[in-house]
Amino acid sequence: MSVYLAVLVVLSCSTWIGWIYYRHRRTLAKTLRHLTNVSSGREADDVRALLVTAHPDDECMFFAPTILRLVESNASVHVLCLSAGNYYNQGAQRKQELLHSCAVLGIPDSRITIVDHKKLPDDPKAEWSISLVSSLIVNHIRAHSFNMVLTFDGRGVSGHANHIAIHKAVSHLASTGQVPNDCCLLSLVTVGLFRKYISFLELPLSWLLPSCLRCFIGSRGYRQAKSVLKCFEEN
Repeated sequence: MSVYLAVLVVLSCSTWIGWIYYRHRRTLAKTLRHLTNVSSGREADDVRALLVTAHPDDECMFFAPTILRLVESNASVHVLCLSAGNYYNQGAQRKQELLHSCAVLGIPDSRITIVDHKKLPDDPKAEWSISLVSSLIVNHIRAHSFNMVLTFDGRGVSGHANHIAIHKAVSHLASTGQVPNDCCLLSLVTVGLFRKYISFLELPLSWLLPSCLRCFIGSRGYRQAKSVLKCFEEN
């Protein structure tokens, strides 16, 4: 009896997760149009999204589901990485790993910019200049006419000081009106350790609990996102 009950619970959960996924997949394009104030006659492929990260591997560790869904929706996705990831003196290798990771995610090299500035070291103890980071981001936004920017929230997802600095910089740009009016700013929501490590079981929680950014991927997308991590060598 207990076996049948367990099977019933698993099937019910799977059905629920599938329903959530397919419901949001159908409405994603409409949501993107709303967020970017694009007219109703245009599609999601009018979205020019900039992902701002601090280090190579941030894009797959924290944003893979978002990237996969945007790419699948024909949005133009770009990456601005503000360091070469040279914490272990492997900056050159980390750059190549970033390019490989983005290729798997569907982002060509031509849409990737890696900043290697001496004042922006890959270091959790380093205090990045908010004015410098703000300047780099806003210049990139204006140069490429992005209408969507995605990055970390105030807790930096993992609590890394470099991540938090980017959030502060984007918040500064927003509060001072330096971001174009047609550009929406989105941040990934930091969650607790339990939710971070329960894999696809976190999906119903994301649906039930409030968040600033929700991205849902199916089993194929989940496997693809997971495989991207293999682009980075273990240190």
